[in-house]
Order: sequence, then structure tokens, then C-alpha cells
Amino acid sequence: MKELTPKQIVKELDRYIVGQRNAKKAVAIALRNRWRRRQVKGTMRDEIMPNNIIMIGSTGVGKTEIARRLAKLANAPFIKVEASKFTEVGYVGRDVESIIRDLMDTAVGLVQREKETEVTDLAKNLANERVLDALIPSEKKGDNNFSQEIKERHERTRQRLREKLNQGDFEDKLIEIEVSEPSPVGMQILGPMGMEDIGINIKEMMSNIIPKNKQSKKLPVSEAREVLIENESQKLIDQDEVVRVAKNKVENNGIVFLDEVDKVVGGGDQSHGPDVSREGVQRDLLPIVEGSNVNTKYGVISTDHILFIAAGAFHTSTPSDMIPELQGRFPIRVELDRLNTDDFIKILTHPKSALIKQYIALMESEGVTLKFNDAAIKSISKIASEVNRKMENIGARRLHTIMTTLLEAPLFEHPKPKEKVINITSKTVKDSLKGIIEDQDLSRYIL
Repeated sequence: MKELTPKQIVKELDRYIVGQRNAKKAVAIALRNRWRRRQVKGTMRDEIMPNNIIMIGSTGVGKTEIARRLAKLANAPFIKVEASKFTEVGYVGRDVESIIRDLMDTAVGLVQREKETEVTDLAKNLANERVLDALIPSEKKGDNNFSQEIKERHERTRQRLREKLNQGDFEDKLIEIEVSEPSPVGMQILGPMGMEDIGINIKEMMSNIIPKNKQSKKLPVSEAREVLIENESQKLIDQDEVVRVAKNKVENNGIVFLDEVDKVVGGGDQSHGPDVSREGVQRDLLPIVEGSNVNTKYGVISTDHILFIAAGAFHTSTPSDMIPELQGRFPIRVELDRLNTDDFIKILTHPKSALIKQYIALMESEGVTLKFNDAAIKSISKIASEVNRKMENIGARRLHTIMTTLLEAPLFEHPKPKEKVINITSKTVKDSLKGIIEDQDLSRYIL
């Protein structure tokens, strides 16, 4: 994290997201400030709070992608939630504290994968030894009936088999292995709505009390090795350490992306109907965003330094319609730009995982080379802009619908034995989409 300055963070985001310079700068500064806070000595460190961000922009302009790529860049626990899915306490639905519980689950999975990577080599060696035990059973410890010569011969045989195993000679050979599996706990907890989020997993508690079953399985060596590696990895990983590291990651590096926050912001009079619940959700979000303690099955999590990035189109409302206390907790507001034809051209070609590159890779799997000339890319971009202007503006997502319609025939017809190259030209684009674009009713359903 130390080497990633705000300029470098923006440069990394540029590899995946076109434009939106202001939004990238805002999240880059927020991410770097987290590292800066950790370098501060003494009690001042706890006083420095994250500057939460509101992104304002219509769908498909890159709000979610910026937050997702930022979390990946920082190797931070990240969760995307839709604010409209939550309800005020007392209403049917999920309560906002489940956001932090889900974030903690994500962090535990993240750390678990990191720990598995760390012990992979040792787990592989232990798994291979267990495969050897299945191929040539070892003498029992303390058995004095074996002479020293027999033991040495057994070890030489085992070493030869180990070399052959490493060379891949036994991959298809069927062996019997014994693995531990959790005992099934046949119970169901019935309770009030939202009980699944209470954070106390009764089944998990019971499975820890009841001893694990040991089951014998007959598998080819190649499959048995993978099962044994996973089994040995679990034995080598300290689960208490996983939870401790995950808790630290959530509290200091966690990122929550609150999408569709405008749906819980009612413009104008909010004194009746669904707006009562909307304002209630904002009031429930307030303690989580400003800093509180949330009970999870892994312990109490402090939300003081979790970064919250809210996003919404705000077509019928503005951030100023939020309750004043919540407004103050999102001091940074960034308006994202609408996408034009030039932006669409860049989106189709520049990013590392650009849409055209994805379709080229898909057709390569069939042994077919898909080629787009510059005129074709420009035509696709112009059509996307035109359709967005005439109908609902869904931003870059319009490119997905147009590309799917354009390439429907080759995606359906291939593989063909003789056709190995497909050239997409401006004429191809216009001929494929002309009828749909001209027919407003048809384009409304297809594009």
C-alpha cells in the first residue's frame, strides 16, 4: 500500500475505467488517507475519521466499478449492497447491521484464501505422503516384527514411488483415502423475520461439539490429491488467527459500497407512505456510518474507520434531501460525467478487459479470429449514444446489448469447419442493427 500514491492509484484505475477523473481522484485520496492514518502515532490516529464519498451519476457510468477496483487494489474486504433492500427496524426486511456481518464474512473468506496460499507447499507435501500411504501402506509404529533391513527396503520402495508420483505416473490410479467431514446437524431454527442475520450460527456451534465423521473414498490420485490438500490446509491454518486478521482488515481497511442510496431519499414531503420507512433506513444507517459496534458471530466489530462509498442517480431527489446528520457523514460529493461517443470508443478498446477483447477471447476458444476495424467500433459507439439519447440512458451497459445483438449470428452458428476469420466492418454493424434502430418499438425491447 505504501508505494501506491494517489496518482498511481488513479493510473491503475485508468486501466479498467474510462474517464471519471474527479471520482477517481476522490477515491484515490480516500484510500491513501487510510495508509496515512496508520502512520500517525499516539491517540491522534483514532481521532482521524474516513471521508466518506457520495457518487452522483446515472447507471452505467462506472460508479460500482470504481469502488470494486479500488477494493481489489487495496486487497481490502469489500461489499456492495443496495440501500433499497434494507428497511427500518420494525418493518419486514433486512436490518442495516447485516451489512457489517456480511462484510466480516467476506473478510474471513479473503484471509482464509491468503492463509491457504501460504501453506500450499506444505499441504501438498503432506497430501503426497498420504497418497503414498494409500499406494504402499507403512508399517505400524512400534511394530517390532519388522527387521531393520525390511524397514530400509520399505523406505527405498517408498522413495522410488515418491519420485514416480512427482513425475505424474499414478495420476489415474484409483486409491482409497480417509477424510474428516463435519457431522450433519439435522436441526432448523424458526424465529422472527431476519433471524438468519442474528450472527449466532447454531448449526456451526453444534457441528463443533459433535465429532467429525471419518469417511473412506475411492478416487483417482489426481482427485484425491486435491481433496487431501484442502484437508491438510484446514489443519495447518489457525482459525483464531484468521478471525483476528479479518477483524483487523474490516475495522481498518473495510469498504462498503451503498448503491441506490437515492432510493431511500424521498424528495419533498416525507411525512406519509413509504417515505416514513425511507427516512427510517437513513436513521438506521447513521450509527453504522458515523461509528458504532456491531455484534457478529466473530465478535464485536467497530465501524469507526470503515470507508463508506454511497452512489445513486438522484433523478428525483438530491443529496440535500438526506437527513442532515447523514449528509454530514458524507462530506465528499462527486458527480460523474455522462458518457459520449468518444467515451464508448475508449470503453470498447482501452481497458484491460475491454468488451471487444472479451468477445475476441470467446471466439478464440472456437478457433475463430474475430476482427473489428476502427470504423466498426465508431459505428457501434455512435449507435450506443443514439439509443441512450432516444431511450433510457443506461450508460456503458448499452454496449453489452448492442454487442450481443450484433454478434448473435456468429455466436450461434460457430464453430464452422471452413470459416476461421470474422471481419466486423461498419457496413456489418449498420446492416445488423439498422432495422432494429429504425423501429422504435423493437429497439425498446432488444436494445
